[in-house]
Amino acid sequence: MGKKSSKTTTKTVYGNTTTTNPYVTSQTTNNGTTSVLNPGTALDSVNNFVNANMDKLLEEYLNPTLNSTTNQAKLNSYINTLNNETTKNVENNIVNPLSNRNMIRSSQATNMYNNLANTNANAIGNYANELLANSQNDTATMLSNLLLMYMNGYNVVADNQRQSLATSQGNATQTSKTTQSSDLTSQLMNLVTQAAVATIGKIK
Repeated sequence: MGKKSSKTTTKTVYGNTTTTNPYVTSQTTNNGTTSVLNPGTALDSVNNFVNANMDKLLEEYLNPTLNSTTNQAKLNSYINTLNNETTKNVENNIVNPLSNRNMIRSSQATNMYNNLANTNANAIGNYANELLANSQNDTATMLSNLLLMYMNGYNVVADNQRQSLATSQGNATQTSKTTQSSDLTSQLMNLVTQAAVATIGKIK
């Protein structure tokens, strides 16, 4: 009798695993690991905002404008504060005291307010120029902060995936299959093949 040889193959099947944290859900099967940010969480909101607004933010960075939401809010706040404070100062410190002493005419008061308006207009113009000059730095800082939060989300996803994969590997099962073959069987097959070839040669 011929010798027999055996061959063993082992197949590993990872356990189905779902791993969650407050921000991410990862699922591992034998086909790999998939992860999603949990809807409505902070990291999901940051991810959606960055993806939806990055083009606009980059445009603001490259081409600063007073029409941006942030610059408009700052400019309006400055204008309102400036007008209120300077008007109060003129009325309380100049107009009212002089008026109480009958030392000011209406034309003089009008001139004061006109001068005040011109002074404020110049101040607002200077502030607008400073706002544009600083706008690019402000936008760059905002972009940097957003991308940092965005990448933090990526790191949380990657860490959750590693945990899911490790748990799945721990729950993996292995199956082994052994097949045997006989040297005698191989020899007989060779003889049959040779005989068939010889027979075909004689027919020709």
